[in-house]
Amino acid sequence: MTNLISRLPPVRGKLIENAPLSDITWLRVGGPADVLFLPADAADLARFLAETPRDIPVHVLGAGSNTLVRDGGVRGVVIKLTPAFGKVTVEDGYKVRAGAAALDKAVAKAAAKAGIAGLEFYVGVPGAIGGALRMNAGCYGSETKDILIEAVALDRRGRRIVAPLDELGYAYRHSDAPDDWIFIEALYQGQPDTPEAVTERMNAITERRESTQPIREKTSGSTFKNPDPQSSGGKSAWQLVDATGWRGKPIGGARFSEQHANFLINDGTATASDLETLVEHVRSDAKKKFGVDLHWEVRRIGEPAS
Repeated sequence: MTNLISRLPPVRGKLIENAPLSDITWLRVGGPADVLFLPADAADLARFLAETPRDIPVHVLGAGSNTLVRDGGVRGVVIKLTPAFGKVTVEDGYKVRAGAAALDKAVAKAAAKAGIAGLEFYVGVPGAIGGALRMNAGCYGSETKDILIEAVALDRRGRRIVAPLDELGYAYRHSDAPDDWIFIEALYQGQPDTPEAVTERMNAITERRESTQPIREKTSGSTFKNPDPQSSGGKSAWQLVDATGWRGKPIGGARFSEQHANFLINDGTATASDLETLVEHVRSDAKKKFGVDLHWEVRRIGEPAS
C-alpha cells in the first residue's frame, strides 16, 4: 500500500514497514505485513485505532499459534500485542485478571501458584489469552466460557468495551464478538484449592498432551473444529482426516501429523499455499466420502502469492 505509513497516526510504540510475519507465527510461513504495529500499551493502541483512517485494513496477531499467513502477505496494518499486554494478577475472591498477550499456560501456572483451581486446562491450550477469548478456546472438556467473568476489548474506533460473559455469545470454538474488537484483558473466576493439587492436575494435562500431540513440530494446533457427531456418524475431526487417507500424506512440505491427524505440520519447507491446499483437499474428500463439512479452526489472513 503506497505511502501507508505516512497515513498512520504517531505512536509511542513501533511501526515497522514490510515486516516479516513468518518468524512470529507457529506455522512459520507467509509473506510480510505492509506495516506491523507494536503498541506501547492500551492507551497507545486505543489512540492508533481511533485515528487510523477507516479504509486501512487492521488485523491483530496474538501468539501466532492459530494463524496461517498467506504467501502474498497482509495488506494494511497487523497489530502484534506486546508484553505490556501480558500482565497476570490475582484478585480477591479467587479471581485472575490476565492481559491478552499472556500465554494461556502462564495464566494457568499463575492460578496454580495462588491456589486457584478451574484454569488448569489452559496449560494444554497453545497461544495467548486474546485468541482464547476470540474463539472460546478449550481442551479436555473445559472451555473459556466456563471460567470467564468478563472480557475487555477495544473496537475499531478505539473505544474501551467491557463485555460480560453473557454478551459474548460463546459456543463451541465461536464467539459473537464483533470482528473489529481487539481483546486486551480477561477476568476469570476460579475456586480455592491447594497449589499442589492444581499443579498435579496441570501436570496430568501436560503429560497427556505431550504423549498425543506433535507439540515440538511447526504446527498450529487443531486444524479443524470437531463436527457435530450426528452429521459425522460420531467421527471426530482427526478420525475424518484419517479416514480420508490424508494422515502423513504430503503436499509439498505440508502434511497432517502421523501422531495426531488433526494437526497440520510444516516440515520446514512448506509454503502457506502447500498448507492451505492440503487442508482444502481433506475438506473436499471428507465431503465427498462422508458428507461432512469440516470447518477450519485455524484463522487465515493475507493474500496468496501473486
